[in-house]
Amino acid sequence: MANGENRQADAGNRAPLSAAEVGALAHLYRGEVYRSVMWRTRLDITTNWAVVTLGVALSISYSSPEASPLPLILVGILIIFFLMLEARRYRFYNVFRARARWLEKHFYAPMLYDGDLHLEENWQKVLAQDYNRPDYHINLLQSIGRRIKRNYLWVLLIQSLAYAGKIAVHPRPIESFDQALERAEIGPLPGGVVIAAGVLYVVSWSCIAIWSSLYDQQGLGIHPPASGRKPKTLADSAAAQAAGQSHQR
Repeated sequence: MANGENRQADAGNRAPLSAAEVGALAHLYRGEVYRSVMWRTRLDITTNWAVVTLGVALSISYSSPEASPLPLILVGILIIFFLMLEARRYRFYNVFRARARWLEKHFYAPMLYDGDLHLEENWQKVLAQDYNRPDYHINLLQSIGRRIKRNYLWVLLIQSLAYAGKIAVHPRPIESFDQALERAEIGPLPGGVVIAAGVLYVVSWSCIAIWSSLYDQQGLGIHPPASGRKPKTLADSAAAQAAGQSHQR
Protein backbone atom coordinates (compact mmCIF):
# COMPACT_ATOMS: atom_id res chain seq x y z
CA MET A 1 0.00 0.00 0.00
CA ALA A 2 2.92 2.33 0.73
CA ASN A 3 4.31 1.78 -2.77
CA GLY A 4 0.94 2.69 -4.21
CA GLU A 5 0.83 5.92 -2.18
CA ASN A 6 4.32 6.87 -3.39
CA ARG A 7 3.32 6.38 -7.01
CA GLN A 8 0.24 8.52 -6.44
CA ALA A 9 2.30 11.30 -4.91
CA ASP A 10 4.91 11.15 -7.68
CA ALA A 11 2.20 11.62 -10.29
CA GLY A 12 1.87 15.22 -9.16
CA ASN A 13 -1.86 15.31 -9.88
CA ARG A 14 -3.18 14.80 -6.38
CA ALA A 15 -2.04 13.83 -2.91
CA PRO A 16 -2.83 10.27 -1.79
CA LEU A 17 -6.29 9.76 -0.37
CA SER A 18 -6.43 9.94 3.40
CA ALA A 19 -8.30 7.43 5.53
CA ALA A 20 -11.13 9.91 5.99
CA GLU A 21 -11.40 10.47 2.23
CA VAL A 22 -11.43 6.73 1.57
CA GLY A 23 -14.25 6.40 4.08
CA ALA A 24 -16.13 9.25 2.42
CA LEU A 25 -15.83 7.52 -0.96
CA ALA A 26 -17.15 4.32 0.57
CA HIS A 27 -20.22 6.17 1.85
CA LEU A 28 -20.57 7.89 -1.51
CA TYR A 29 -20.60 4.52 -3.25
CA ARG A 30 -23.27 3.23 -0.88
CA GLY A 31 -25.39 6.29 -1.64
CA GLU A 32 -25.07 5.85 -5.40
CA VAL A 33 -25.97 2.17 -5.16
CA TYR A 34 -28.99 3.02 -3.03
CA ARG A 35 -30.20 5.64 -5.50
CA SER A 36 -29.70 3.30 -8.46
CA VAL A 37 -31.69 0.57 -6.68
CA MET A 38 -34.52 2.98 -5.91
CA TRP A 39 -34.75 4.18 -9.51
CA ARG A 40 -34.50 0.59 -10.74
CA THR A 41 -37.56 -0.21 -8.63
CA ARG A 42 -39.40 2.70 -10.25
CA LEU A 43 -38.61 1.24 -13.67
CA ASP A 44 -40.21 -2.05 -12.64
CA ILE A 45 -43.34 -0.22 -11.48
CA THR A 46 -44.06 1.38 -14.86
CA THR A 47 -43.41 -1.91 -16.64
CA ASN A 48 -45.89 -3.62 -14.32
CA TRP A 49 -48.47 -0.92 -15.07
CA ALA A 50 -48.08 -1.53 -18.80
CA VAL A 51 -48.49 -5.29 -18.37
CA VAL A 52 -51.54 -4.92 -16.12
CA THR A 53 -53.34 -2.50 -18.45
CA LEU A 54 -52.65 -4.76 -21.41
CA GLY A 55 -54.06 -7.69 -19.42
CA VAL A 56 -57.22 -5.70 -18.68
CA ALA A 57 -57.63 -4.86 -22.38
CA LEU A 58 -57.18 -8.52 -23.29
CA SER A 59 -59.80 -9.57 -20.75
CA ILE A 60 -62.33 -7.05 -22.08
CA SER A 61 -61.76 -7.81 -25.78
CA TYR A 62 -61.79 -11.58 -25.37
CA SER A 63 -64.61 -11.68 -22.81
CA SER A 64 -67.06 -12.70 -25.55
CA PRO A 65 -67.01 -13.23 -29.33
CA GLU A 66 -69.07 -10.06 -29.80
CA ALA A 67 -66.73 -7.86 -27.71
CA SER A 68 -65.00 -5.06 -29.57
CA PRO A 69 -61.23 -5.17 -30.29
CA LEU A 70 -61.09 -1.40 -29.71
CA PRO A 71 -59.67 -1.73 -26.12
CA LEU A 72 -56.60 -3.42 -27.59
CA ILE A 73 -56.01 -0.30 -29.68
CA LEU A 74 -56.76 2.24 -26.97
CA VAL A 75 -54.44 0.50 -24.52
CA GLY A 76 -51.60 1.38 -26.87
CA ILE A 77 -51.96 5.00 -25.76
CA LEU A 78 -51.41 3.98 -22.15
CA ILE A 79 -48.48 1.75 -23.10
CA ILE A 80 -46.81 4.67 -24.91
CA PHE A 81 -47.41 6.89 -21.89
CA PHE A 82 -45.82 4.33 -19.57
CA LEU A 83 -42.92 3.91 -22.00
CA MET A 84 -42.22 7.65 -22.02
CA LEU A 85 -42.42 7.80 -18.26
CA GLU A 86 -40.09 4.84 -17.89
CA ALA A 87 -37.61 6.25 -20.41
CA ARG A 88 -37.42 9.47 -18.37
CA ARG A 89 -36.84 7.48 -15.19
CA TYR A 90 -34.20 5.38 -16.91
CA ARG A 91 -32.16 8.49 -17.69
CA PHE A 92 -31.92 9.20 -13.96
CA TYR A 93 -31.16 5.57 -13.16
CA ASN A 94 -28.43 5.47 -15.77
CA VAL A 95 -26.58 8.36 -14.10
CA PHE A 96 -26.49 6.74 -10.67
CA ARG A 97 -25.63 3.32 -12.09
CA ALA A 98 -22.72 4.78 -14.09
CA ARG A 99 -21.32 6.54 -11.03
CA ALA A 100 -21.50 3.37 -8.92
CA ARG A 101 -19.85 1.33 -11.67
CA TRP A 102 -17.15 3.99 -12.07
CA LEU A 103 -16.26 3.71 -8.37
CA GLU A 104 -16.24 -0.07 -8.57
CA LYS A 105 -13.86 -0.06 -11.51
CA HIS A 106 -11.48 2.73 -10.50
CA PHE A 107 -11.65 2.71 -6.71
CA TYR A 108 -12.55 -0.70 -5.30
CA ALA A 109 -11.01 -2.95 -7.96
CA PRO A 110 -7.54 -1.29 -7.93
CA MET A 111 -7.57 -1.10 -4.13
CA LEU A 112 -8.28 -4.82 -3.86
CA TYR A 113 -5.89 -5.76 -6.66
CA ASP A 114 -2.65 -4.00 -5.74
CA GLY A 115 -3.51 -1.20 -3.30
CA ASP A 116 -2.74 1.49 -5.92
CA LEU A 117 -5.70 3.72 -6.74
CA HIS A 118 -3.94 5.11 -9.84
CA LEU A 119 -4.91 8.70 -9.18
CA GLU A 120 -2.53 9.69 -11.96
CA GLU A 121 -5.21 8.50 -14.40
CA ASN A 122 -7.45 11.31 -13.12
CA TRP A 123 -10.50 9.08 -12.77
CA GLN A 124 -11.40 11.02 -9.65
CA LYS A 125 -11.49 14.26 -11.66
CA VAL A 126 -13.89 12.73 -14.17
CA LEU A 127 -16.18 11.75 -11.31
CA ALA A 128 -15.81 15.19 -9.70
CA GLN A 129 -16.77 16.91 -12.95
CA ASP A 130 -19.86 14.75 -13.18
CA TYR A 131 -20.86 15.94 -9.71
CA ASN A 132 -20.01 19.57 -10.46
CA ARG A 133 -22.10 19.60 -13.64
CA PRO A 134 -24.62 16.76 -13.39
CA ASP A 135 -26.37 15.88 -16.62
CA TYR A 136 -28.02 12.93 -18.32
CA HIS A 137 -25.61 10.47 -19.92
CA ILE A 138 -27.97 9.45 -22.74
CA ASN A 139 -30.66 11.27 -24.69
CA LEU A 140 -34.36 10.51 -24.48
CA LEU A 141 -34.55 8.64 -27.79
CA GLN A 142 -31.74 6.30 -26.80
CA SER A 143 -33.40 5.74 -23.44
CA ILE A 144 -36.68 4.87 -25.18
CA GLY A 145 -34.85 2.41 -27.41
CA ARG A 146 -33.25 0.66 -24.46
CA ARG A 147 -36.56 0.25 -22.63
CA ILE A 148 -38.25 -1.07 -25.77
CA LYS A 149 -35.44 -3.54 -26.30
CA ARG A 150 -35.52 -4.74 -22.70
CA ASN A 151 -39.25 -4.90 -22.00
CA TYR A 152 -41.70 -3.04 -24.17
CA LEU A 153 -41.05 -4.78 -27.47
CA TRP A 154 -42.64 -7.91 -26.02
CA VAL A 155 -45.58 -5.89 -24.70
CA LEU A 156 -46.12 -4.31 -28.12
CA LEU A 157 -45.86 -7.65 -29.90
CA ILE A 158 -48.38 -9.28 -27.55
CA GLN A 159 -50.74 -6.36 -28.04
CA SER A 160 -50.45 -6.60 -31.83
CA LEU A 161 -50.84 -10.38 -31.93
CA ALA A 162 -53.83 -10.21 -29.61
CA TYR A 163 -55.50 -7.65 -31.87
CA ALA A 164 -54.79 -9.72 -34.97
CA GLY A 165 -56.13 -12.82 -33.23
CA LYS A 166 -59.29 -11.02 -32.18
CA ILE A 167 -59.92 -9.90 -35.74
CA ALA A 168 -59.20 -13.38 -37.08
CA VAL A 169 -61.36 -15.53 -34.80
CA HIS A 170 -64.20 -13.39 -33.37
CA PRO A 171 -67.11 -13.54 -33.78
CA ARG A 172 -66.21 -16.36 -36.17
CA PRO A 173 -63.05 -17.29 -38.13
CA ILE A 174 -62.43 -15.01 -41.11
CA GLU A 175 -62.73 -16.41 -44.60
CA SER A 176 -61.06 -13.64 -46.59
CA PHE A 177 -58.77 -10.64 -46.16
CA ASP A 178 -61.61 -8.31 -47.11
CA GLN A 179 -63.54 -9.62 -44.14
CA ALA A 180 -60.58 -8.82 -41.87
CA LEU A 181 -60.49 -5.27 -43.22
CA GLU A 182 -64.18 -4.91 -42.53
CA ARG A 183 -63.77 -6.05 -38.93
CA ALA A 184 -60.85 -3.67 -38.41
CA GLU A 185 -62.94 -0.61 -39.26
CA ILE A 186 -63.30 1.96 -36.47
CA GLY A 187 -66.13 4.38 -37.11
CA PRO A 188 -65.27 6.40 -40.23
CA LEU A 189 -61.74 4.94 -40.43
CA PRO A 190 -61.34 2.20 -43.05
CA GLY A 191 -59.92 -1.10 -41.92
CA GLY A 192 -56.90 -0.74 -44.21
CA VAL A 193 -55.94 2.53 -42.53
CA VAL A 194 -56.26 0.99 -39.07
CA ILE A 195 -54.12 -2.03 -39.97
CA ALA A 196 -51.53 0.15 -41.69
CA ALA A 197 -51.35 2.35 -38.60
CA GLY A 198 -50.85 -0.75 -36.45
CA VAL A 199 -48.02 -2.00 -38.65
CA LEU A 200 -46.38 1.43 -38.55
CA TYR A 201 -46.87 1.47 -34.76
CA VAL A 202 -44.90 -1.75 -34.27
CA VAL A 203 -42.27 -1.10 -36.95
CA SER A 204 -41.45 2.41 -35.72
CA TRP A 205 -40.85 1.32 -32.12
CA SER A 206 -38.86 -1.70 -33.33
CA CYS A 207 -36.64 0.55 -35.46
CA ILE A 208 -35.93 2.77 -32.45
CA ALA A 209 -34.97 -0.31 -30.44
CA ILE A 210 -32.66 -1.57 -33.22
CA TRP A 211 -31.03 1.85 -33.60
CA SER A 212 -30.44 2.08 -29.87
CA SER A 213 -28.94 -1.40 -29.83
CA LEU A 214 -26.55 -0.57 -32.67
CA TYR A 215 -25.61 2.69 -30.98
CA ASP A 216 -24.76 0.88 -27.76
CA GLN A 217 -22.90 -2.03 -29.35
CA GLN A 218 -20.98 -0.23 -32.08
CA GLY A 219 -20.61 3.25 -30.62
CA LEU A 220 -22.19 4.96 -33.62
CA GLY A 221 -21.50 8.66 -33.47
CA ILE A 222 -19.11 8.27 -30.55
CA HIS A 223 -15.49 9.31 -30.95
CA PRO A 224 -12.97 8.24 -28.30
CA PRO A 225 -10.78 11.06 -26.94
CA ALA A 226 -7.47 11.73 -28.60
CA SER A 227 -4.37 9.97 -27.30
CA GLY A 228 -3.31 11.39 -23.97
CA ARG A 229 -6.48 13.44 -23.61
CA LYS A 230 -8.70 12.62 -20.66
CA PRO A 231 -12.50 12.46 -20.99
CA LYS A 232 -14.25 15.62 -19.84
CA THR A 233 -17.30 13.91 -18.37
CA LEU A 234 -18.26 10.53 -17.00
CA ALA A 235 -20.67 10.09 -19.91
CA ASP A 236 -17.93 10.79 -22.48
CA SER A 237 -15.60 8.32 -20.82
CA ALA A 238 -18.21 5.56 -20.65
CA ALA A 239 -19.21 6.14 -24.27
CA ALA A 240 -15.60 6.13 -25.46
CA GLN A 241 -14.93 2.91 -23.56
CA ALA A 242 -18.01 1.27 -25.10
CA ALA A 243 -16.91 2.36 -28.56
CA GLY A 244 -13.38 1.05 -28.02
CA GLN A 245 -14.64 -2.33 -26.81
CA SER A 246 -16.98 -2.68 -29.80
CA HIS A 247 -14.14 -1.94 -32.26
CA GLN A 248 -11.99 -4.58 -30.55
CA ARG A 249 -14.78 -7.14 -30.95
